[in-house]
Amino acid sequence: MNEPIVRIAARGDGVTPSGRHIAFGVPGDAVLDDGALALGPHHQEPPCRHFPECGGCQLQHADDTVYRDFLVSRVKHALKQHGIETAIRPPHLSPPCSRRRAALKAMSVGQRVLIGFNAAQSHRIVDMHECHVLRPELFELVEPLRHLLNGMIHPKRVAEVQLTLLDRGVDVQLKSVPAGRLTEIEALTSFAMDYQLARLGVDRGLGPEALYEPIPATIVLAGVPVAFAPGSFLQATEDGERALLEAVEEAVASSGPTADLFAGLGTFALGIGATYAAEASRDAAAALQRAAPAMKVEHRDLYRRPLDPSELKTFGSVVLDPPRAGATEQIEALGRSSVGRIAYVSCNPATFARDADTLLRGGYRLEWVQLVGQFRWSTHVELAACFTRG
Repeated sequence: MNEPIVRIAARGDGVTPSGRHIAFGVPGDAVLDDGALALGPHHQEPPCRHFPECGGCQLQHADDTVYRDFLVSRVKHALKQHGIETAIRPPHLSPPCSRRRAALKAMSVGQRVLIGFNAAQSHRIVDMHECHVLRPELFELVEPLRHLLNGMIHPKRVAEVQLTLLDRGVDVQLKSVPAGRLTEIEALTSFAMDYQLARLGVDRGLGPEALYEPIPATIVLAGVPVAFAPGSFLQATEDGERALLEAVEEAVASSGPTADLFAGLGTFALGIGATYAAEASRDAAAALQRAAPAMKVEHRDLYRRPLDPSELKTFGSVVLDPPRAGATEQIEALGRSSVGRIAYVSCNPATFARDADTLLRGGYRLEWVQLVGQFRWSTHVELAACFTRG
């Protein structure tokens, strides 16, 4: 008897009512008696030749309707584990070819260099010859980098190529590329000049070293140029950043002085005019302070030293955007605080749901959750949520 696909599981497989997991199944498809998959109206032709081999995307075979439903279901399921229900707004999807940062792998094999993402659930590199998620400015450097790195990478040793689109060009950071000979350094510098890079750096194991940076590399956030240290965090797409910022602005509303916790370079602090920001990265905190001298910026590890209720009482609202692990210690302190509104930005539905449960038990209400799909066709989802008290 044919069995329909009714949902997509967290890792991207289609799932039938009986619990069977079917690779590349989407709702509307059906599993036939012989095990073949009959494609339904929401099953689309993947746009990229590297799908599904490349691990950069997991859901190119699902249309946007199904993809949005999948993102909603991920967050609903995480909240349900804690008995939480709330309004989940339709996901905002960043368009194809909009991702402005990527960490690619590179390896010398024979007479050529492979560059690309790893294959799905593998360390094997899929040699990238097209990409429907990266900004064109990044993808256009892949082939020139193959030629540049040929002879620089130790055979069979994996190197990393970090690409970030900044204000004045691309920041290229190379890891595990020795580049110690004069001819190699000259080749790297010439490459940076020829392709008008914002910066080119090499990490030989002791941290990034800039070989080319004609003027300090910056990224404009809320109209303010901020120094961008190699490896700094940046929202994956400008489009997604705007969507998250709009949700954060709505969540904090006009609620008085605002603190931005886990502030990074100030994506939200600058966007909403926060009066205080805390960040564990010394480089990021220093960059934000230089960019916004009127803001009080503190270099502070909020896992070891969260703001306590007495420190939080001066703020009408708090924004926090913690790493994937969530913010257990800081959330517990917020749950005991008098802060009126909280905007919580997260890239991990599971830890968000755990922290949301703590806030609800502390007397907050979860008003809504806005989803943002920056990593298009992947199983990742970002969100911004609004909590209120009183």
